[in-house]
Amino acid sequence: MIDGKKVLAIIPARGGSKSVPRKNIKLLGDHPLIAWTINEAKKSAYIDRLIVSTDDEEIAEVARKYDCEVPFLRPAELAQDNTPGIDPVLHALMMIPGYDYVMLLQPTSPLRKVNDIDGCLEKCIHEKANSIVSVSLVDKSPFWMYSMTERSLLEPVMAHKTPYTRRQDIPTIYSLNGAVYVAQSEWLQSTQTFLTQETIGFIMPKERSVDVDTPLDFLIVESLLMRELF
Repeated sequence: MIDGKKVLAIIPARGGSKSVPRKNIKLLGDHPLIAWTINEAKKSAYIDRLIVSTDDEEIAEVARKYDCEVPFLRPAELAQDNTPGIDPVLHALMMIPGYDYVMLLQPTSPLRKVNDIDGCLEKCIHEKANSIVSVSLVDKSPFWMYSMTERSLLEPVMAHKTPYTRRQDIPTIYSLNGAVYVAQSEWLQSTQTFLTQETIGFIMPKERSVDVDTPLDFLIVESLLMRELF
């Protein structure tokens, strides 16, 4: 609970991962991928209830092994390749009403820390925002990115009157890192998205913002874990 408001945190983990089969329970270091998110979320000072939303009984068993609640199995139609990411969250809010804020913690962000989780929620409350999402600095600015015509002519993705020639002059750009999403529950049920013109950002360091989606991502995160570089 924070500022008298109850918080529901949801970890969505479907069983049908294509890029890395059984990704959510694939071993990463000493624990399955999903366990890194469970373990860190359990340290939160504000989360009142932490659940895993899954369609897969094996994932559910792994979650329970790490002392995380799985109050229901998600319907198969909400666990398809083309299922919008917001749908499992809205389904969970329907199944478990009564929470003022809802938090989405994707298991593919194993390097996020409890400070990121609680800091994001604190900023949401402090700024009186309807929603907040975690972001990180981009590696390469879109101001230096181009599309190419059929004649191989370069066209800037983001047009500017005077092209930037020095890195120091380029505006600071952030991208979603997928680690933490927070919103007021009623507002989210109304908008059905975390991202609107009202959404504010919470900056996370690049080293904790790796999104695990490919075998290469697993290798990168394993390397960071071994060297404790996050």
